[in-house]
Amino acid sequence: MSLLSPVAHLGRMTLGLLAELGRVAIFAGAVVSHIFRPPFYPRELFAALMQIGWFSLPVVGMTALFTGGALALQIYAGGARFSAESVVPAIVAIGMARELGPVLGGLMVAARVASSIAAEIGTMKVTEQIDALTTLSTNPLKYLAVPRVVAATLAVPVLVAVGDSIGIMGGWLVGVQRLDFNSAAYIKNTVDFLELWDVTSGLLKGAAFGFLVALMGCYHGMNSGRGAQGVGSATKSAVVSASVLIFAANYLLTELFFS
Repeated sequence: MSLLSPVAHLGRMTLGLLAELGRVAIFAGAVVSHIFRPPFYPRELFAALMQIGWFSLPVVGMTALFTGGALALQIYAGGARFSAESVVPAIVAIGMARELGPVLGGLMVAARVASSIAAEIGTMKVTEQIDALTTLSTNPLKYLAVPRVVAATLAVPVLVAVGDSIGIMGGWLVGVQRLDFNSAAYIKNTVDFLELWDVTSGLLKGAAFGFLVALMGCYHGMNSGRGAQGVGSATKSAVVSASVLIFAANYLLTELFFS
């Protein structure tokens, strides 16, 4: 019996994971089904857009700036081994637009927004405000989850676009000031090699990541346990699950877009 216990434990973990994925899928289907059905809550949507989009700009911008600069240094150091230093502008632009801009932007939003949403909704559940909404004939999913999910899906691509621009600018600053590139030649190489689909694919990734971040925040908040410990656990679970899903979705979307 003791020899089979690890297998049984693994089976229970697998079944639990599948059950959790099923609950998340049902929750996501419910959220999507309510997006285009009235009533609508524009005030909640605007507040969520400000919270998720506008107030996330500083952290996304700073992350992109330093990432673009570090990327330029790393590519220059690697390219110098093969006398290919001239590829720095193109790879910085393509890497930021396709991969680093969406992923790092999504992770920063996940750290800031998923935790905030989970804590806010979890606290509302603990203090029975969600029950009060139901008593007032207001669908909590419609009022709390849908505006946040829509706002994140719309706002994160904008953050990604801004982050891409700042990241490419960070690479340009390092290239010109630190690596002695000619400014005009650096910009010309960036424009010549960066294609529209590179940018578009990154924005589509940003929309998917924003949807996942807000979805995880709402899901874990609404399924929060009672008390401060339950809210803390929901907050942690929201950030972890959103981050893991971002990496998984990034691979799947990359496989889809560039295969």
